[in-house]
Amino acid sequence: KGKLPCSNPVYRQFDFWIGEWLPKNAQGVTVGTSSIQLILSSCIVFENWETPVSAGKSFNVYDVRDGKWHQTWVDNKGLMTHYVGGLVDGKMVLDSESFQNGRKVVARMTFSKLPNGVVRQHGENSTDEGKTWSTTFDFTYVRKK
Repeated sequence: KGKLPCSNPVYRQFDFWIGEWLPKNAQGVTVGTSSIQLILSSCIVFENWETPVSAGKSFNVYDVRDGKWHQTWVDNKGLMTHYVGGLVDGKMVLDSESFQNGRKVVARMTFSKLPNGVVRQHGENSTDEGKTWSTTFDFTYVRKK
């Protein structure tokens, strides 16, 4: 029997995000649900995000060609965002670049597995090539009981 295509341990770097979650905002209010699954022969970490005001899905995959993790996010507002990154000090750090009003904006998401089993997803934006950052969201993923 041949080796599965995504059996290299590098494909497991984002598995800490897999689960059934109740994401809370910085104020501790549950904002919706998130179901993170391993699909397609354990090659893809698949996110299903739902809140009363929005819904989205993301496909997260390690690409052996560039040695980076890629997230493609799509939502019910017609947005599509492509993030690229990888593990930094045990945290998954993914960046996307876009242009808003002629200025380059870097959006960064940092996923951290905390000792109590929750996962923090911290969103930040920078308009000065990463010199300064402002928080755009700060979610704590608490496992559904």
